[in-house]
Amino acid sequence: MTDTDTEITAGLVRGLLQEQHPDLAGLAIREVVGGWGNQMWRLGDELAVRMQRMDPTPELQLKERRWLPVLAPRLPLPVPTPVRFGEPSERFPKHWTVMTWVPGEPLDHGSISRGDHAADTLAGFLRALHVEAPADAPIAKDRGAHPRNCTDGFESCLRSVAPDDIAADVRAVWDDAVAADAWEGPPVWVHGDLHPANVVVRDGTLAGIVDFGDMFAGDPAWDLAAAWVLLPAGTASRFFDMYAQADEAAIRRARGLAAMKSLFLMLMGQNGDRGLPGGKPHWGPAGRAALDRVLKGV
Repeated sequence: MTDTDTEITAGLVRGLLQEQHPDLAGLAIREVVGGWGNQMWRLGDELAVRMQRMDPTPELQLKERRWLPVLAPRLPLPVPTPVRFGEPSERFPKHWTVMTWVPGEPLDHGSISRGDHAADTLAGFLRALHVEAPADAPIAKDRGAHPRNCTDGFESCLRSVAPDDIAADVRAVWDDAVAADAWEGPPVWVHGDLHPANVVVRDGTLAGIVDFGDMFAGDPAWDLAAAWVLLPAGTASRFFDMYAQADEAAIRRARGLAAMKSLFLMLMGQNGDRGLPGGKPHWGPAGRAALDRVLKGV
């Protein structure tokens, strides 16, 4: 069965609940706009159903099921926590998970007006997350490496979307990250995919972190890039002061990774403008704004 053979509808979600978790089947079901690898449906006021859609394997959902209950109790922001498991069936041949709902608006549809508060909040969250991971923690397959090992991806994005007038400056930031020392500490827990669609905001500041499917044990610089990708201009310095665990090399790696992530957001925006699958037109301006913050430094 291909990804397009089963249309995910409210009726399908309700039918699956009736089969596997009938005590939840009477709750209201509402589609959540967005999502690519997985599709989200609100379930009542406090829950959500995460349906495997374009992800070719259930690996990311199974990872969240295994590790989010371990991490969530010590994190200072709400994160989605699995409460029920949905298994593949004749009705729907993929995995699905009932999770707690994180209230707020995704940052790619909202904004941060309380920049200092958001910087402090993000720093506190990452300090709590970035602790030594156990030996059986997942290892990244397509991210987590030192920037020097990600040059092909950077170059591809740079060629695709970087404006000519800033391309040399962006490359200089990347080259500095490539030259920075590698992470020498123990592998720590890393979210791995902090971009505007994976954080939620309320009252002008960060209110929750979602989508831990890419979490891994490794270099925290992959999350520290969020100082530029997520936070308003002028707050990166405050973030790093509050985080207080990043040396100069980590900041240099993080800034280079933020440049690459910003270019990727711009590329997704370009794809959206062209009507390509998975493209998101509103990510283009967010990526360019983030890139401008990267170029201004800490």
